[in-house]
Amino acid sequence: MERIYKTMRNAGAGSIAMGIVIATAGLTVGIISIVTGAILLKRKSEIEF
Repeated sequence: MERIYKTMRNAGAGSIAMGIVIATAGLTVGIISIVTGAILLKRKSEIEF
């Protein structure tokens, strides 16, 4: 039984760590997208087709 609890503990800790990494990556990508969009909107008058 103790082995099962250790396995569950490790799986839970791994899931929490993976969730933090994914949330951080998502936040970073979101911020970069917002900044890039703002730059494009700021310079839209300079774009000619």
